[in-house]
Amino acid sequence: MTELAFKNKTYRVLNLFQNYVFTTDPANVEYFLKTNFANYGRGLYLYTILSDGLGDGIFAVDGEKWVHQRKVASNELLTKSVRDFSGAVFKTHGVKLARIISEAATSDQAIEIQDLFMKAALDSIVKVLLGIEVDTMNGTNEEAIRFSNAFDVLNEMTLYRCVDFSWKIKKLLNIGSEATLRKSLKVADEFVYNLIKSKTETVGNSGDDLHVKRRDILSRLLESGQTDPKYLRDIIFSLVVAGKDTTASTLTWFIYMVCKHPDIQEKIAQEVREATNLKDNSSIDELADNLTEETLSKMQYLVAALTETSRLC
Repeated sequence: MTELAFKNKTYRVLNLFQNYVFTTDPANVEYFLKTNFANYGRGLYLYTILSDGLGDGIFAVDGEKWVHQRKVASNELLTKSVRDFSGAVFKTHGVKLARIISEAATSDQAIEIQDLFMKAALDSIVKVLLGIEVDTMNGTNEEAIRFSNAFDVLNEMTLYRCVDFSWKIKKLLNIGSEATLRKSLKVADEFVYNLIKSKTETVGNSGDDLHVKRRDILSRLLESGQTDPKYLRDIIFSLVVAGKDTTASTLTWFIYMVCKHPDIQEKIAQEVREATNLKDNSSIDELADNLTEETLSKMQYLVAALTETSRLC
């Protein structure tokens, strides 16, 4: 597909049942995503495929439902309290991630870096969304690990529907990939619905500290009057999808690219040292303590490298 994109900015791929149009033309992308965005919905076909897993979440719906979901997500994610909370959460889990990688490097142990990034992203996203520690990086929470595994399988089986033209029959008979999807969906749903129930009871207790309650997104939604478990579940699933794989994939490709280009790696390391006033032998905790908005604003080369990673990969 990459080779085709080099030859033709827009091209069509045909098969027996469907045809797909791919484009890398910036003018087309702008037209689809901005100029005439309302004209290009997902439609019933994709909703049918995605709705079992994502319900009426932002990735499955169109029109007013999509606008509402986007507004809710944007309003919550852009508030100062959530931004401050999420920043602290990602820093804490970043330190934990760095320690695991450092220990593996010290002991000359090979690690599956993308899997580790997936776990780190999930730990952070769940903490921001639900206010709980699942610690899949260290594997201390068996229930959370079951949820994580089930959620990954659920997404995989949902995407498989796009190429499996018999999935509706399998769903009706509860066999094959659809039986796997249903089983994974049950595990993921039970985990999230139990947390919603517990959080609803906690938020409903007037004796709870207001500041603590409003730190995670689920608590904020409950306090704003959004109490429908299915509605909350759909938002949570969608935000986990939005934050987990995208973050982990970008980090994985970033590490891959800087390993291929050690000169770029050294420039990034030097910029971090200069921005934080730290030395090569500084500890992970010292680095974390010096990572502030001010120091991060000085790491323009790092931002450029991450942006270029997203563009290339």
